[in-house]
Parts: sequence; C-alpha cells; structure tokens
Amino acid sequence: MNLASLKPEQIVPDLQSTDHLEVISELVGLLFDYLEQVENTPLPEDVKEKAYLSLTQREEKISTGIGSGVAIPHAFSEDIDEMAVIFGRSKKGVDFEAVDNNPVYFIVLFLVPQKDYHQHLQTLAAIAKLFTRSDIRKELALAESRDDILAVFNKHAVNS
Repeated sequence: MNLASLKPEQIVPDLQSTDHLEVISELVGLLFDYLEQVENTPLPEDVKEKAYLSLTQREEKISTGIGSGVAIPHAFSEDIDEMAVIFGRSKKGVDFEAVDNNPVYFIVLFLVPQKDYHQHLQTLAAIAKLFTRSDIRKELALAESRDDILAVFNKHAVNS
C-alpha cells in the first residue's frame, strides 16, 4: 500500500470529529461515499455499519494509536473485494489512547478483504514505516489542501 496512490477524495485535510470513535465514524462515512462514487452504485447501509462495528471493536480491544501522532484503525471485511483506504488529518488532535499518550493528528483507516489477511500486515508495516519520519509528519501538518497532502505522499513514495 502506497499512500501516494490515494485519490484526493480519499484525503480529509481537516477532520471535524474530536473523539476517536467519532473520527472512525466520520472516516468510514467518507470512505463509503467515495466507494459509492467509484462503483457508481449505492452500497447497502449494513455494509457501512458492519465496517464501523469491526473497526470500533478492534479499537476497544487495543488502541490503533501507534504513537508520534499517528493512528491506523483497520479491520477485515467480507463485503469488499479490494482494500479500501482513507487518510484523515486532525488539526486539533484526537485522544486515541495512543501508546505514547499523545494526541493523534494523522489517521490512516483501512479495510482489508477477509481473504487478504497477509495484505493487512504489509499495509500496517508500510504505513508505520512512513510515519516514523518526523520530517514527513511535519510536512503533512503544514500541508494546506488535499493536493498538498498528496504531494507529500508522492514526494516520499519511493522511501515508504
């Protein structure tokens, strides 16, 4: 998974929610809006609800806040055929109960098809590696638009 492959519609430069479960809900809603546009067909409401439930159940077991202002909420879904990803940035910071107890500013939420278990581990590793770099986090914090955020991902795509 390379975040440089995201479309502008998969980037939320200013999340409105301030609670981690609300952030997940906001991102799931926007991700499914995007998927409906791509598929050009409405998705059943229960598919979105099941995805949200899987993500929040995962979050309640152990936080996906990996530290350094980053969270990677993720879950498996039997209702999708390929991985679905959305990136969100909170300018205020969100308490994700991260391992370092610091607020989270960057959230990469993804759903993986049930059949592609191995892809989930590769995706987690790639995202974590990218966000270990403080220069990338600083550039993302300063980016003003979806296109600016995407430009940061593109700039660092080779190294991620």
